[in-house]
Amino acid sequence: MSESKGLRRATMLGYILAAAIFVVDQVSKYWIITLLQLPQRGQIELLTILNFTWVENRGVSLGMLTASSDTQRWMLVALTGAISLGVAIWIWREKRAMDVFALGLVLGGAIGNLTDRIRYGYVADFIDLHFGDFQPFLVFNVADASITIGVVILVLRAFLLRDKPEPAETE
Repeated sequence: MSESKGLRRATMLGYILAAAIFVVDQVSKYWIITLLQLPQRGQIELLTILNFTWVENRGVSLGMLTASSDTQRWMLVALTGAISLGVAIWIWREKRAMDVFALGLVLGGAIGNLTDRIRYGYVADFIDLHFGDFQPFLVFNVADASITIGVVILVLRAFLLRDKPEPAETE
């Protein structure tokens, strides 16, 4: 297979992964909201370290930039839409398969949370991982986990697996 065909195949797999993450995220939220009726119940204890806890996240990462008005909500929609478009373009231009994989995770999660913000005015979070009173993460969802894993892969690859520089040509 030529390098160009391999690159296009990796690109398509990145978009397919993004679509799969989006579907899993939205199906999980449908299940939580409609079937388990978590918004009405508030919390469901599953394991000693895991609960489903209903949280309406009106901000972005770590609850920052909270949208307290309709205008702010739509500004966040525009911002996350622009970021999603930027990631989609990055996938198209990226030449490294591992980075395409990581970007697919980020794109799928970003579109999942963007869909929530458009549909509900907030992002539906429900996964509550804790160890006694120690809670290492805020309540999150499949999209958040996907974005985090994708970003961690990109950062680790950037710092630990740098490409070797090309040797300088001699005249």
